[in-house]
Order: sequence, then C-alpha cells, then structure tokens
Amino acid sequence: MTVRELDAAGIHDPALRAAYTHCRGLNARHGKTYFLATRLLPVDRRPAVHALYGFARWADDIVDDLDSAATPAERGRALLALEAQLEAGLRREGATEPVIRALADTARRYGIDRVHFTDFLASMRSDLTVGGYASYEELGRYMHGSAAVIGLQMLPVLGTVTPREEAAPHAAALGVAFQLTNFLRDVGEDLDRGRLYLPAELLAAHGVDRERFEWSRRTGARDARITDVLRAAAAHNRAVYRDALPGIAMLAPVSRPCIRTAFVLYSGILDAVAADGYAVLHRRSVVPRRRRAVVALDGLVRAVAARAVSRRGEAAPVAEPSCASPSSRPRVAPEREEAL
Repeated sequence: MTVRELDAAGIHDPALRAAYTHCRGLNARHGKTYFLATRLLPVDRRPAVHALYGFARWADDIVDDLDSAATPAERGRALLALEAQLEAGLRREGATEPVIRALADTARRYGIDRVHFTDFLASMRSDLTVGGYASYEELGRYMHGSAAVIGLQMLPVLGTVTPREEAAPHAAALGVAFQLTNFLRDVGEDLDRGRLYLPAELLAAHGVDRERFEWSRRTGARDARITDVLRAAAAHNRAVYRDALPGIAMLAPVSRPCIRTAFVLYSGILDAVAADGYAVLHRRSVVPRRRRAVVALDGLVRAVAARAVSRRGEAAPVAEPSCASPSSRPRVAPEREEAL
C-alpha cells in the first residue's frame, strides 16, 4: 500500500520515500481515527497528509511525552532545534530528519505557507509554560497555532471547488473542533501534565475551580458541578463543529468522504463522553469499534463513488449530505479495506 501511494504521488527518490513511509507509520500507530479517515483519500494525496501528521506528532511528543524525564527547558531547546531543522528543510538545505524531509517536500508540492508551521510551533512552546486559560478568547489565540493552522495546512492537499480563502475559515474551525474534542476527552491526562484547557471563566460559571478538578482526578470522586462544566464544554464544541460543517461541501469531491468521516468519528467522541456520564477525569471515552466500522464503510461507499465520478470527468454536486449518523451497515471486509 505504501508503494502504491508513493508511486501515485510521484515520489521516487529512495530517501524521500523512506521519509514518507516513516511518517505514515507514525500516523498508523498514534492517530488511528485520523489514519482511518486518511485511507479514504485518493492514494496520491495520502503521503502529504502523513507528512503533516508526522510533523505535528513529533512536536507534540516533545512537549507532552509523559515517559520522558526531560525538563521544560530541555523540551524548549528540542523545539528550537526542530524549528531550525524545519527552516533548513524549507530552504532546501538537505534536511536529514525523515519527518522534516517529508514535510518540506509536501510544503513545496502544495504551496503550504510556512507561517502555518511557525505558528504551530509557537503554540507548542507556550504549552511548556502556560497551564491554563482565563477565557475562550484567550484559549482561541492558543488554538489558532495548535489547531486552526492544521486545517489550513490540509486545505491545499484536499483541494477546493470554491476559492480557497472562502473555505479557509471552515477548515480552521474544523481543526479547532477536533482539538476541543481532544481537550474534553483527555482532560484528566492533561491535568497530569499540569494543564487545563477548560477556561477559568467556564469553571467559575458553574461554581468550581481548577483545584476542584484536581481533587476529582486525584480521588476519583464525582461532583455534579464538574459534570455541568464538561457538558457545557461539549455544547460549545458542537457549535464549532456546526461552524465547520459547510466547509465539507467546498472541498474537492474526492476529498469530502475523508473529511466527512473524520467529522463524524471525532464528533462521535462527544457522544461517547456523554454516554459515559462525562467521567473523563477518570477514564477515556472511545467510539465503539462497531460504530467506527459503520462510519468507515459509509465513507468507503462515498469515496468509491466520488472517484468513479472523477475518473469519468463528470461534474460532482457541490452539496454534501448532512454529517448525521449513518444507518447501520455491515463491517468492512479487511481485504476490501486494504484495497483502498
């Protein structure tokens, strides 16, 4: 499958092929939901998405790896070294790190603005010193670099049927929606890292503070006010998904099934959190495997249809059906999934 993807993308240099293969492995191991959705893209676009994921994962691991004994200062130096390598790679100065090789090649192929990478690294650096946010406005400034730019990086790879600047706000919103979902799902783990991405104003509106969250995480005890905070955070997150939704119809038709699938799977995490009674301080909520299979099959059907239309050169409709839950369908056969 990797060979097919690389050949389709016109990536023939052996070292560059190895670099992209490395990024694909990172995506497959660490971003299972994201990787599943990526399989629905045309094969020639997948290596670029793997490269973008690999870079983001590398930076995130520098900041967040709980198994590392590195100090904040050491992590900061590692981020600066990563940024220097990125700049060298973008200047075609022979980057040796596989992730940087692949990312720089992707940025050149698709004309991705380098400011999206520098903004991302700026937010990663802030994670080393900032452990909380006063308001959604303040959190939004952080998420521009940590999440919105991810959507903007992806947009040239996905392609659009409208002017790119028209689709950009929706792409940015979807990046933010995905990250807000991660914040809600991982709130307990983030507390262990000394961070809370739920704004202090939201906690205060429900009569709790950060110390109460830390107490709940530490003791395993529940508090109805904390549940109210988490429920309100989920409602805010769903509003951001609604802002992002119109952007799916603005994408190239062959890219829509991938993003639609990611949309449904990630927003489905909010359903899983609610079904678990908002117990995210004590356990991680996951979308059931059968549900993921149903969504994947729905995406596969859409992807095959979109590719068939593209091969025939027909004009595909711009309107995209709602991202509501698809009806139950049988599991994808492994051999059919591998053929994507």
